[in-house]
Amino acid sequence: MRIDTKLMDLTQFLELFNPYPGNHYLQITTEVDETTDALYQLMQKIDGEFSLALYPKEDIDLSKQYPDAKLQYIHNLKNPFRALPRTHDIVIFKDIFHLHENQKGILKIAYTSLANAGDIIIMQKKGTMDIDAVLNILEEYEFRSQNYIDVLPEYDLVMAKKLHMWGNGL
Repeated sequence: MRIDTKLMDLTQFLELFNPYPGNHYLQITTEVDETTDALYQLMQKIDGEFSLALYPKEDIDLSKQYPDAKLQYIHNLKNPFRALPRTHDIVIFKDIFHLHENQKGILKIAYTSLANAGDIIIMQKKGTMDIDAVLNILEEYEFRSQNYIDVLPEYDLVMAKKLHMWGNGL
């Protein structure tokens, strides 16, 4: 299901990404929107891979909309998404982190699935994120250089990095 009630200006959002050919991005979300479309198109342009883990409220088939994406549907907010170790350059949680019943578990999976020096982004609708708490939990789970970045008027966004040889290891 798509909600196109208000088109976002994604210029500044897309400036957060500097993809290289063969990069892998994973978005975990409750619904697709303009950010999903933009990330998918960005990866298409550079022959990268886009994966989408969707926690849908209802069954939907996105295979026509995102024919080259790796799609994963999770129907329970207790269950984690699946991702292989060191396969993603960026993991984006959009409107799911605050809802998920096992935040620490999904952060561990994100950490493991990120390549060294990979980035994690947590974005939620304005006013639904405790920014300080998110920055602290990212620090606790060995994500470094945490920053709140105000690039979308509709979203709060926090970004951090998995650094080589820090904390949880490689």
